[in-house]
Amino acid sequence: MDIVVKGRKTEVPERFRKHVAEKLKLEKIQKLDGKVISLDVEVSKEHNPRQADRCDRVEITLHSRGPVIRAEAAAADPYAALDLATGKLEARLRKQHEKRHNRRGNGRLSAAEVVEVVPDVAQLNANGQTAAEEEAAEAAVPTTRIGTLEVQGEGPLVVREKNHAAAPMTLDQALYEMELVGHDFYLFVDSDTKEPSVVYRRHAYDYGVIHLRTDPFAGSEVGGAGGALGG
Repeated sequence: MDIVVKGRKTEVPERFRKHVAEKLKLEKIQKLDGKVISLDVEVSKEHNPRQADRCDRVEITLHSRGPVIRAEAAAADPYAALDLATGKLEARLRKQHEKRHNRRGNGRLSAAEVVEVVPDVAQLNANGQTAAEEEAAEAAVPTTRIGTLEVQGEGPLVVREKNHAAAPMTLDQALYEMELVGHDFYLFVDSDTKEPSVVYRRHAYDYGVIHLRTDPFAGSEVGGAGGALGG
């Protein structure tokens, strides 16, 4: 790593250059940032008598493969300004080092550990809401009761409930009734099985029939009679 010392509107004595090399300890800097390429130290002097207490300014610029870090300070002499600027630079390097250290996960808590370690931490749902926010959102959604159904929100759901008295009939009668009303399906009670059934029109001129059989354990099965009729 190279240290370049230069003056702006002032001469930099050799004694100060040696002091810079001693003050900016390379081992310490490289320990905090192992990707350092060079250090630029610029010394400038303000000739305004009103700023005699801070007439000498030192700016340190650290170049690395990461972000550029700068630190500057002003004092009554360049040595004091260098001390102040070096302190600022080391503080910023230490902060950057700790940020990289934490980003790798060292010393960080997982999401599951946060709930156990941090008291009164808010737990979020899949939408990033707390329990209180979720309850408030649910309470804000209007609920409409249509027949025996409850509809939340204002979705495009249209429900119409009808009750019909139906006498059992044969499959041939059901097909005849379907053609008579001009529908693609017809719900009826099969006179042979006494169970509800549906006849429906398939492709071309074929017909299909679905028989519903009462089974108390059918609720655990996937699929069922709620599928499409076009198969």
